[in-house]
Amino acid sequence: MPSQFTPKLFSVLRGGYSRGQFLADLSAGLIVGIVALPLAIAFAIASGVPPERGLYTAIIAGFLISALGGSRVQIGGPTGAFVVVVGGIVAQHGMDGLTIATLMAGVFLVGMGLARMGTVIQFIPYPVVTGFTSGIAVIIFSTQVKDLLGLAIDDVPREFFGKWATYLVHLTTIDPSTALLGGGTLLLLVLWPRLSTRIPGPFVALVAATAAVRLLDLDVETIASRFGTINTAFPLPALPAISESTLVQLVGPALTIAVLGAIESLLSAVVADGMIGGHHRSNMELVAQGAANIVTPLFGGIPATGAIARTATNVKSGGRTPVAGMVHALVLLLITLFAAPLAGRIPMAALAAILVVVAYHMSEWRTFRAELRAPRSDVAVLLTTFTLTVVVDLTVAIAVGMVLAAFLFMKRMAEVASVEAVLPRLAGGSEEGLIDTLSARRSAVPADVEVYEINGPFFFGAAEKFKQALGQVSRRPRALILDMANVPAMDSTGLRALGATVDRCRAEGIAVLFCDLQSQPRATLRRSRLGEYFDEAALTRSFDEAVAASHAISRPSAAS
Repeated sequence: MPSQFTPKLFSVLRGGYSRGQFLADLSAGLIVGIVALPLAIAFAIASGVPPERGLYTAIIAGFLISALGGSRVQIGGPTGAFVVVVGGIVAQHGMDGLTIATLMAGVFLVGMGLARMGTVIQFIPYPVVTGFTSGIAVIIFSTQVKDLLGLAIDDVPREFFGKWATYLVHLTTIDPSTALLGGGTLLLLVLWPRLSTRIPGPFVALVAATAAVRLLDLDVETIASRFGTINTAFPLPALPAISESTLVQLVGPALTIAVLGAIESLLSAVVADGMIGGHHRSNMELVAQGAANIVTPLFGGIPATGAIARTATNVKSGGRTPVAGMVHALVLLLITLFAAPLAGRIPMAALAAILVVVAYHMSEWRTFRAELRAPRSDVAVLLTTFTLTVVVDLTVAIAVGMVLAAFLFMKRMAEVASVEAVLPRLAGGSEEGLIDTLSARRSAVPADVEVYEINGPFFFGAAEKFKQALGQVSRRPRALILDMANVPAMDSTGLRALGATVDRCRAEGIAVLFCDLQSQPRATLRRSRLGEYFDEAALTRSFDEAVAASHAISRPSAAS
């Protein structure tokens, strides 16, 4: 059986690779390479870096993610998820800062994979993922308004509200040629899938828009007019100067890149599994993502991860092995080396239109709307993460969203947990009420023995309920039986509450008897200081054994 750290490529080649499958992968790789071309350029520009850096990323990271990854069909490269964080790093720390942050993120990703955190990532709350994904979509759309309409703005503010205020002030400067070209490209992108799904819409839109500018002699901004000729020479690997203070400042952004890369790549792998009926190796996928993000920035690239849309295109085009993703990278390499000057003629309005469509699909507005009907705590997490992503910062949004989701989860666990006496209190009451009608076996419990049942995880919330419940006992019993049959797990706060109860009972001469302990709580008690008071037999009693033991315990004296 292959190890979870064996790349899928190795498994495919060992299992036999036919000529027919190679031809299918070759065709799929060619199509995905054409799809990836405009996206790689567009994401680079939207991130505030030269267009060729997007191509370097798609080539190097795309090849490594396919060659080393844990998915058969994953396509890697720059994605919209990184636009916000990359733009922020470049604005604050420059390209050297971005290189360092990406390298650090790669190291974090490799560490996450080796620590077998591939399955843990999927437990990130869905409202958090939806919130920051939709927020990123809004930001991407906001950054494209100037190029889509040809607004005469020299410097667009980075702040969301400042950006839109500037747009409104400069609405009178819309360039008709640019706006018509951008609108026409948008219309073509929307309508093209109805005409053909075989030829990629973004590629058709770029060719059509570039041809329109050439034939109609439109005076609009192009990639070349803004950035100059695209550099076709692959840069030599280089590492910028690294200082301790820079590393400290970039830990947060690097962690954001790593978390985003992990989430998006594993989501993409899961979607791909559903399309091909396969099963990816999540930990190997994280290691591959990390390796790609360590190598790529050395050659001037930007962060990369698995791209859901390009992966889906690969599957629909017949790609079934990592060879297709490697071919896609080689196709982009050939285009970069021999046709990059032609890409300089692409109008900025066409790239803006492509990114607007990407933002629309990325927003998942139907899912966002559906989440608004979820429990109010989930809605609070969703809206908080979304708002902070748009207005403040993606790093802050993810951190706050995760913390808020964790607190709400703990609150729910506390609400689910219960601590209750299964026999009436000893403060009084008729003799008839002393029998637990839900279980005949409890009839054997002596009248002066208290039985408390704890249900659910014994975390801090349940621990507080436990202390409150025990505080209502008005007369000392001979023994206290704690039925923990329904406690699957216990944390240190729950253990502390139990320890305080045992200490108090021992001081008052009241025996404490545990029964029906599950494995995790039993192991936790055994390792704690309470293990000195309770031997193995005391921690493995059944309810009936605890009741029998209570009969042999003498009542505490009044003086004690």
